[in-house]
Amino acid sequence: MAGVSNGFVYHTKYDRYTAISNRALQNTGDNLLALVRSISNAEEMYDTEAYSEGHSVFFDFLGLFFIYYYESTGVALNMSFSLGGILVVCVSLWRMSRVSCERVSTLACEFGIFLLLAVLGFLLAFGFPLLMSVFYDAGNRTMTYFSNSWLLIGIFICPSLIGLVLPSTLYLTLRTQEKICHAYRLQIAQHAHCVILSVICIILTAASFRSAYLCMISLFFYFGSQVINLLSTLHDRGYFWALIVGGCQIIPFLYFAYLFHALLIIIIPMTSRNGMSINPDLLVSLLCALGTVFAMGFLAQLVNIFRRPKCSIGFLSLIMFIFCMVTVSDVGFPYRPKTNVMRLHFLEVHRWFYEYDGSLSLEDSGYYFDLQDRRLESPLRDSMELTGLTRLDQDVCKTKMKCGMPCFNHRWCATVEDARWLPRIEPVQLPGLPALELLNKTVLTNGFEVRYEFRLQGPPRMSLFVGPLAGVKMLNWSFLKGMLDNPAIYKPPYHVFIAFGIDHSPVNFFFQLEKENGNFEEPVFELGVSAHYMDDSHKRDDVTKAFLGSLPEFAHPMEWPTSYERYIF
Repeated sequence: MAGVSNGFVYHTKYDRYTAISNRALQNTGDNLLALVRSISNAEEMYDTEAYSEGHSVFFDFLGLFFIYYYESTGVALNMSFSLGGILVVCVSLWRMSRVSCERVSTLACEFGIFLLLAVLGFLLAFGFPLLMSVFYDAGNRTMTYFSNSWLLIGIFICPSLIGLVLPSTLYLTLRTQEKICHAYRLQIAQHAHCVILSVICIILTAASFRSAYLCMISLFFYFGSQVINLLSTLHDRGYFWALIVGGCQIIPFLYFAYLFHALLIIIIPMTSRNGMSINPDLLVSLLCALGTVFAMGFLAQLVNIFRRPKCSIGFLSLIMFIFCMVTVSDVGFPYRPKTNVMRLHFLEVHRWFYEYDGSLSLEDSGYYFDLQDRRLESPLRDSMELTGLTRLDQDVCKTKMKCGMPCFNHRWCATVEDARWLPRIEPVQLPGLPALELLNKTVLTNGFEVRYEFRLQGPPRMSLFVGPLAGVKMLNWSFLKGMLDNPAIYKPPYHVFIAFGIDHSPVNFFFQLEKENGNFEEPVFELGVSAHYMDDSHKRDDVTKAFLGSLPEFAHPMEWPTSYERYIF
């Protein structure tokens, strides 16, 4: 169970209990207590096979109550309302033919045109926001909504609405149809949207996606509105049918607005710690487009009831333009001090590279930046001196384990080639150094395997980087054997993260390697040892303090001194 409100402070110094409301904490405790009691007293726990019903579909409505049912029930509901939606469309077209005395083929042809237009509208509803996210990324303007989420209305939601209604609106206004009245044509446009949702729901259900219930909710309420219109004859009385459709869409609109707003509350703070390789605007724009299509899919078409629907599209375009102008101002700058900070992860690193004969080939110091969001270091350059800050040398990354950097965890190591390095002249002053001791080196009886035994003493957070050289294979070690048994997933160089609490006793470990030529009087493997002094009680040196003082207010540093020693055995 996790609190999602105000995720901007998550894992920062501003993250504290007061950031979560007492009501949320109480509700979490109540839910947890009820869950533990239910599980401990559940008969299903004693015979899981007898009570096994497969997966479930579950969701809450506006935080008021909870709905759940078995997946088999969900399949029945999805298929029923998908086919039911297609059925009421067919009945509606037949009814139009009877009332207007037009041939069914004429109405079917018109429906086919609107179906193609609806498909195009779907594509544009997703395409326009995604295109906006690409443009913003190209202009280095990603995450403009980070501090002001209301900007999403203009830059992603309005383009999605425009794309959704543009094809049908242009068709209805530019191509008049004398045989079929405008009210019927507008209903046909809604029917086309219904059929597309029905097809999507059937496909998702057949593929066992339980999230198909989203389509089912839309279809359920549209199906109900069509049944009411057909039974009450409002279907054939001008635009009165629109009152029923609009009224029946209030509940799904509220639900989808609530659902996607909650998703955005979760996702937007995560864009500041999602890494630099992926454009977060693509995900946010996709969520906005999905929310728009589900919440406004049937309602948006009602704009064509008005005499000049193109003016509505022009109004949406004007709103989009105004919002775009706002985003390029200071309002669109993502970060704010204390509330919406830029997470700045970096290490003050002192490195030593020892060769096979024990000689020291390199000793240097610098700041190793694991940048957390798409804007990289560009927000910092306007307010501080970063001369010398470069992306890690890709040639060095090909020859040194993990680019020769003490990446902190698996996420840091996955993006190490995109990291930044800022060298400094003054050596980083470390609170201490780990002690690595080679206890024993034993060549095994077959002559092609060797076993190295080590002892390591250091701070509570350390890492080992192990890289077998050419012709050498790691056969066994003290750590998770599953990593060696899955070479397709875990490839050398290996990263082993060591963490402990109050037990400061030395860590003993071994490596057992196989070498093709059996010559163990030459280099066999590289071993990197990094020690992370994360505790705030460890003092930073004066140069580091000055560097921290030069950071802008909106940048929140998460940093610590780190040592890195590379050995060849």
